Amino acid sequence: MRLLQSLTRGLEALDFLAASREPVRLTDVAEALGVDKSNASHLMKTLVASGYAVQDSSRRYQPTDKIARAENTGHSLIDIVSVKEAWRPALERLVAETGECAHMAVLVGNRVWYIDKIDSSLPLKVDHPIGSLAPLYCTALGKAFLAFGNASAEGPFAAFTPHTLTTRRSLDDEIVRTRARGYSVDNEEFAHGIRCVARPVYDDHGHMIAAIGVSGPSVRVTDERLAELGRIVTSASVPMPQKGPSHEHQPA
Repeated sequence: MRLLQSLTRGLEALDFLAASREPVRLTDVAEALGVDKSNASHLMKTLVASGYAVQDSSRRYQPTDKIARAENTGHSLIDIVSVKEAWRPALERLVAETGECAHMAVLVGNRVWYIDKIDSSLPLKVDHPIGSLAPLYCTALGKAFLAFGNASAEGPFAAFTPHTLTTRRSLDDEIVRTRARGYSVDNEEFAHGIRCVARPVYDDHGHMIAAIGVSGPSVRVTDERLAELGRIVTSASVPMPQKGPSHEHQPA
């Protein structure tokens, strides 16, 4: 299976920092990841620039609270890399079948973090860059965590578009509908002209670890097409059977 090597190394570096009790040297990072010092330096500079690590006066590295938020998901960063690798072929199949973009995200604090994507070949397409963050309450990937995971959304809920659900009652009602249909929907709620569907992905213990989804412009994704994409996304699977329950039987 294909895997974005740079993302993998970055997540491994994050995991190593999170597990280290003391600030680490560049040579420690290189040895732990099995890379040379030049690659380790590039990784650490990237983590520092993105706010995931800091370098102290002795030139050692330590994690910031961004990593602490990631740890609160209950999954290690290595677990996240593994599920990303396992589900990438499913994302590729979704794009081949639907013609739209496919994404994967994990929960970080009160937002979703995009960790993988497969682009559509069509000129008009949706782009959520890998590494970007988005709210829970107005994205399909985020609402999947609210409906099928252990995430919660706290108000106030800012209106990104006229379609954004901005009240607790409207969001709660949508979560009920999401659980009933088995997939979540973003009906132009985060960005005007973009509609999305998403479903949960579980780990071997039946706990939600990620969400995958398909996004497309509303000029192509009509109401009928949205429901069709929902059925396609919920049927997506990996070649090897999962030990955890399927999305159809996962308790709310």
